[in-house]
Amino acid sequence: MSEFTNTKDKRLTILLKVAKTILQTGSAREFIVGNKDFIETVIPTDFITLFDVLIKEGYPMDDIKVLTNKILNVFHQPIENFERIIPAMDSFLGVLEQNNREMELLLKQIKPVFKDFVLDVEHIERKKKLLQLFRQLEVFVAHYTIKENVLFPVIEKNWSDYRCLLIMWSFHDDIRKNIKTVIHQLSNDSVELKTFKRCVGDIFFNMLAIKFREERILFPYILSTISEEQLAAMNREGFEMGYPYVQPAKVAKSDKKEDFEDGKVNLGTGELSVEQLKLIFNHLPVDITYVDEHDKVRYFSTPPKRIFPRTKAIIGRQVNNCHPPESVHVVENIVRSFRSGEKSRADFWIKMRGEYILIQYFAVRNEQGEYKGVIEVSQEISDIRKLEGEKRLLDW
Repeated sequence: MSEFTNTKDKRLTILLKVAKTILQTGSAREFIVGNKDFIETVIPTDFITLFDVLIKEGYPMDDIKVLTNKILNVFHQPIENFERIIPAMDSFLGVLEQNNREMELLLKQIKPVFKDFVLDVEHIERKKKLLQLFRQLEVFVAHYTIKENVLFPVIEKNWSDYRCLLIMWSFHDDIRKNIKTVIHQLSNDSVELKTFKRCVGDIFFNMLAIKFREERILFPYILSTISEEQLAAMNREGFEMGYPYVQPAKVAKSDKKEDFEDGKVNLGTGELSVEQLKLIFNHLPVDITYVDEHDKVRYFSTPPKRIFPRTKAIIGRQVNNCHPPESVHVVENIVRSFRSGEKSRADFWIKMRGEYILIQYFAVRNEQGEYKGVIEVSQEISDIRKLEGEKRLLDW
């Protein structure tokens, strides 16, 4: 491949060619045999651009995920050998990497117990031990939640080629689902061994693969493109949400004060101070999120108990980037129907962590009937569903 120089555009041209060959044939064998010299020339950031292009070209997410595993396996060695920037220990990325190490240690603890359990699924003590370990592993999904709600919005604002994050988010959800399946099986009387082994295998592969992709591709590029002020703000957000295992020893305080306005806000049916408005919204027993007519997130409430995680990083974010690839079409359909005037409300209800959650979307329109956005309201309704008859007297 001596005719190719080491420019990014030419590397990307070759990477697109091999990626599309894998998508079409499922194999990269012929490429590997004929391009050993080229394989050593790639750099980690090439793959950020590569996957951004493929997603923009409209390839299905399931196909891209299979491709991701295959092509990063082909180029694993040059990615691993590339000298990376190492984040400071108590920085946002440093804390994420420390949590990665704890996760990897936990997987190493699980491995021998899992092997012994598969040989004797009736062994009660091994089953209990394995269940305990997987419940500890489930705590790590907070790492993914922090990435999705703190890190991803900042990347979207700073990078034009951010769409590789959609692949990572989809793998996050695969890991979440598989851990839940494993815990569910271990909590029951019997284990369906084939499903169980497949889920455990996928958990090990995907969690370690995501760790490698974070630390060798994503995080070094972040350190060279995202400001220290933004990274410090993300560390504060991560600390507030709660890192899974390791917390930073020190979190720098923000030197920016909240922007409070004097006077009153005229609401048409009354006047309230900014402080009063915040108190009212944040004491309602519901999660409220407002997306404007341009499909950008503009506001969310902070009640004492939030149902779904939100951070300040999502303000100004496109709403379709706030959802994983597998469910974003539902949100897009709702917004499209609201914008056209065809619909003005959508209701969903789900069971989550032992609670019954009602999720409602309402179209926002001005006095002229013009579409001005959508409000999402989520509420825990287990107690409401139990209500019967009437209660007219105070009983406390």
